[in-house]
Amino acid sequence: MVYHERAAWAGLIASFVTVGVYLGLVRGADAWIWPMVWAIGIGIALSILITIVWGIVAGIRDKEDATASDLRDRDISRMGGRVEQAFLVIAGLAVIVLCALDVDLFWIANTMFAGFVVASIVGGIARVIAYRRGLI
Repeated sequence: MVYHERAAWAGLIASFVTVGVYLGLVRGADAWIWPMVWAIGIGIALSILITIVWGIVAGIRDKEDATASDLRDRDISRMGGRVEQAFLVIAGLAVIVLCALDVDLFWIANTMFAGFVVASIVGGIARVIAYRRGLI
């Protein structure tokens, strides 16, 4: 497994953990702002940490393949980025509509948070599928 594929898997793992932690913290609680901020920060840190640890383990097994990258990796990364951007645009448009409707701030912020999560998960899945099946 190449570096970029490991990073895609790490992002997926971190996204699911982050959502679980956030939903666990917010369920039944009145405070949601700081749990959301912490969930975003922890999600980013967890993704980086998983990528680093997994890279170290892969580097111990095979130093040359641990950081190998080629044109295919760049193309898959770009494709995954486009998928993520599409979902972020949809979330951004939903936030604009919610703002126009003067909806409570909780729903606006959580819609954008959900957009971040969905974009991360769908982009990660698209990357993993591209690594497994190839780009079409």
